This record gives sequence, structure tokens and C-alpha cells, in this order.
Amino acid sequence: MKKITMQEIADALNISRVTVWKVFNNYPGVSDTLREQILNKAREMGYFKYRPSSRQNTLDFNLAGNASSKTEMTVSVVVSRPESSMFWMNIIHQIAKELVSSNINLMYTYLPSKTSDGYNLPSVLTNGTLQGIIVLNVYDYDLLCMLNGLKIQKIFLDMVSSLPEDTLSGDLFLLEGKSSVSKITESIIKKGCTEIGFIGDIEYARTNYERYEGYLSAMNRHKLTVKKEYNLIHSIGIYTYAEEIKEFLSNLKQMPQAFVCASDFVAHFVIKYLNANNYNIPEDILVSGYDGTTEYIDQADYLTTVQVQTRELGKRLVKQLLYRIENPDFPLEVIYIYSKIRYGESTGVLTH
Repeated sequence: MKKITMQEIADALNISRVTVWKVFNNYPGVSDTLREQILNKAREMGYFKYRPSSRQNTLDFNLAGNASSKTEMTVSVVVSRPESSMFWMNIIHQIAKELVSSNINLMYTYLPSKTSDGYNLPSVLTNGTLQGIIVLNVYDYDLLCMLNGLKIQKIFLDMVSSLPEDTLSGDLFLLEGKSSVSKITESIIKKGCTEIGFIGDIEYARTNYERYEGYLSAMNRHKLTVKKEYNLIHSIGIYTYAEEIKEFLSNLKQMPQAFVCASDFVAHFVIKYLNANNYNIPEDILVSGYDGTTEYIDQADYLTTVQVQTRELGKRLVKQLLYRIENPDFPLEVIYIYSKIRYGESTGVLTH
């Protein structure tokens, strides 16, 4: 006889697998009516045998031959290019620590950077093994659409701009960038700079686009001309940032007075090129970034940036996923994480 799965029960009732899992494990967050429907459907489909318990006013379930009355929870971090940055690895490490402390199993699921014809998601994401996922560093539209269609609870950190938030089936976390980058640009303008460029692929991530919006808002507020020749905002290859930024900068007829960069990753390529071509920072050109990572800039606190607290972010992502698992019917959320600006020598602020 074919073994009945929780996913099959969920599909029969047109509900999520997590809701079924919660009923079988006596977790709150499911109405009495729905709980009874799930139990009746499970009996009907032959999922388990049950017997009255003499010790409590509940049913003691023997789940498909499992001696344990409570199955373990397993969630996955779903990530592309995990080797790309310590920024992401720090977040993943903290997620792992938080899940371990909550006695929750963690599974890593690695996806390609882009899909190919005939690509299917790994079976672990579709076979009912998981109760939830946290999606990090995935920026391919097709992959995100596939993940968005999964019938499990999910949390996204960042998103492509082309996938509207009202189409998402999970909570979305965004690192606030419009206000903070606007303030950084404002501080550069107050240094006397009127010709300022922006470097960063605004099609890659919604956060990049919002940082660009922050740059534009400050320029427009001061009625400064945004010169297209100073802006590198089109799609940049994942593995060709160094080459494309170098080509862009080398083709400029004249350098602007400052560059606002979408990330510290971008800023370090800009600084590397400028130093190699005898430009002094900040005397000749000011440069800013975003993320607050120490991975790319040798000198601590040198770069003006937005200091993202990756450990706290990892904790927050886990808390939100557990909240979503406990409360699957609550309205979905878009959550902005605000981080402090750290001004440094790269924009003329002495830190020593």
C-alpha cells in the first residue's frame, strides 16, 4: 500500500503542508474546525492509526509507524553562489546558530545563478520534507518564480525589481537604501561636489534600485544634473564586475568628483582602479559603498558605507520564518531593515 504523505492530505484540502504538520504535532495556529477536517481527512486516507489517550483529552497519534508522537521541524536556507561574499556567509552562519538553538534541523539547498531549459527545483524543496525556507542571494527571475510557487512557508531577503511584492507568497525583507544613500549623497554634495556618478546594477536587485533612487533624490533635491555618462547602472555580469567597471571608468573622458556605489563590493573595484591610475581618494574623487563588510577594503572604517548588522539580520530572518510557520494565515509582510551610516575617509571624513 502506498504511503500517504502530509502533502497529499494538504492537497486534498487545498491547504499548506505546514498546516497539516502543525495539527499532527499539536502546534497552535489552526482553528478547531480546520483541525478536525485535517484529522478526518487523514483517517479517511489511511495516514495513521489513532487511539484515545487515558492521560489527556487529546488523541495520541502513531504517525505512519513512527514511534515518536512529534516529528522534527526542518527548514532550508536556499542560496545561489554561496561562495560569493562573507556578507552572505555571515548571515547564513547566524541562521544556523539560531535554528540549532531552537532544535530545528537546517538543510542547505544550493541553486544555480540562472536557470536553463528544463530546469527543475531540487526535490527536497518539493517533496514535503521542509516546513519552511529562507531565500538568500537568489536573483534570477525564473528561479524566484519557482520558489514563490512552493506550498511551504518562505522568507525572502531581497528580490528582483521585476517581481512585484503583491505577487509574493512569503514575507519579504529589504535592506533600506533609499534614505541612507540619499543622506550619503547629501553629505558628498555638502563637500562641494556637483558632479557625482552612481555605479551598480539596478536591474539585479530591488535594493540596488532603491539605493539608486536615494542617489537621484539627493541630486534632484539640490537641482544637480545627473549625467548619464557618469552612471553605470545597466546589467553587469555576475563574474565580470572587475572587467566591466574597469572598462567603464577607462572610457570616461573626464572623471566626476565622486562615485556613489551600490555596494562595498562595487566600491572596492572603483577604488582599486582609481588607485592604479594615480587618483587620490578623497582628494581627487570621493567614493561611498553599502553593506559595511570588511572583506574588500583593507583599512578598517575607511569606506563611507551603510553598516548592515549581519548577525542580527540572520536572527531576525529565523524569527520571522518561525512566526510565519506558526501563523500561516496572517497577512504577508514587507519588512525594511534600517542600518546606520558609517562615514569614513573615502568621502573626506577623518576616522582617526
